[in-house]
Amino acid sequence: MWENIVAGVEKVNDAINGVVWGWPVIILILGTGILLTIRTRALQVTHFGESLNTTIVPTLKGLGKKKAKDGRLQSVSQFEAFSTAISGTVGTGNIIGVVSAILTGGPGAVFWMWISAFFGMVTNYSENVLGLYYRKKDQHGNLSGGAFYYIAYGLKWKWLGYLAAIFCMFAAVGMSGVQTNKISGTLAEAFARATASHSAESVRLIVGIVVAVITAVVIIGGIKRIGKVASMLVPFMSLLFIVMALIAIFLNVKHIPNAFALIFSKAFNFKAAGGGILGYSFSQVIKKGMARGVFSNEAGLGSSVIAHSASETREPVKQGLWGVFEVFFDSFIICTLTAIMFLTTFDLNTLSLDKEDSVMSMTMFSTTFGGFGTAVFSVILPLFAFTTVIAWSYYGEKAVDFCFGWVSEKKRKGIVTGFKVLYVVLIAASSMIHSDLIWAIDDTFNGLMAVPNLICLIALNGLVVKITKNYFDRKKGKDVTPMLSAYPDMNEEFIEDIKTENAEMK
Repeated sequence: MWENIVAGVEKVNDAINGVVWGWPVIILILGTGILLTIRTRALQVTHFGESLNTTIVPTLKGLGKKKAKDGRLQSVSQFEAFSTAISGTVGTGNIIGVVSAILTGGPGAVFWMWISAFFGMVTNYSENVLGLYYRKKDQHGNLSGGAFYYIAYGLKWKWLGYLAAIFCMFAAVGMSGVQTNKISGTLAEAFARATASHSAESVRLIVGIVVAVITAVVIIGGIKRIGKVASMLVPFMSLLFIVMALIAIFLNVKHIPNAFALIFSKAFNFKAAGGGILGYSFSQVIKKGMARGVFSNEAGLGSSVIAHSASETREPVKQGLWGVFEVFFDSFIICTLTAIMFLTTFDLNTLSLDKEDSVMSMTMFSTTFGGFGTAVFSVILPLFAFTTVIAWSYYGEKAVDFCFGWVSEKKRKGIVTGFKVLYVVLIAASSMIHSDLIWAIDDTFNGLMAVPNLICLIALNGLVVKITKNYFDRKKGKDVTPMLSAYPDMNEEFIEDIKTENAEMK
């Protein structure tokens, strides 16, 4: 009976997923990015240097320096907001997802992943600009925002905003399941290799419980604790992966030209080559590349903007520039290193396809580094996955909070707490699931999140342009009223805050 239920769910999900990640939505994602690129005059190119100079560069220079906090706002620093957002995007999709895209769509999928990321940089920028512009502040000074906010209050389609929030709740639960499943699976595989044991079910369960407990401790502290944990783990895990990947690529440096040749030559493979791993149709190549690209960097989903909206900055454009760097770092650095490492490590013409993508990802490390590689991978992937779990717990929490904004504060807090408990319980349960159904369902809800968000981005693209122009006009010294919030009272408050901050800097 249970098998029939699972089979039925798989059939329904496959049908929905075929539409959600079909050509219409792929075109919508790409088309939105192209439209926003044109309207902002290729901001991701023309202002890329500025995105570095106003985000990551001053952050690195300011490490170790304490900054006074504004007691009126329950917010996090720009870097903590960025770290929370990047921890939600830099996950198993950056390693296992890229490997999966190459195995199922061929090396050419990497090219379309880059295309997705290029336009995704300005899509993510626009999400952050609108997220901060339409975010709200409660009586305790907590700042909340996200796609459902600018859909409800910007587009003024509240029903679509609620729908986007519901999709976000389900996507959050699904994402925690996917990430925990990969953590437990990876550590169980490492345990099996180290002990030559064929049974590692107890390892999966123990890992699931440990992840659930640690997650509970972190998410109880809210966005502030999530931001602090993410800001500590993200730099460490990213640097560790980058160093390992660069070493592996350097050791196989003679295969780099062939790796890039495969990516570009197979990107426009209009006709299947008649079998073999390099024989993919053009539609399969582009769909896998675009879908996995969006799954990895989340540009267009309207998810990472939830974390960015909690930032202490009053300037929407400043946080938007963090979004540009976020997608660049996620796709053009982490995902590209994964792809090149994979393509320089294996010969795709002789590669066996009878192993799971997670096992192939571990093998990629062990082939080059042996047992040490397996050990490092067993650290990197769980860290990537765990930070994604805690980030998405916050996304789900804010979606629940938005959906039940009409009830009393006490009841709403109870409902949010109930969601957190359910989230933690499902983390432990998902560690024991072997079916890929959990990944497929989450893929579907991610796609469903994207549709209302993209519709709103297209509708409000003119506002994004106005807010952007307003910011850069002021930087040039023009006397124009800052566009910091859609709400007059908050706009005036933020204007005064900026004046005070500027006066203190002089």
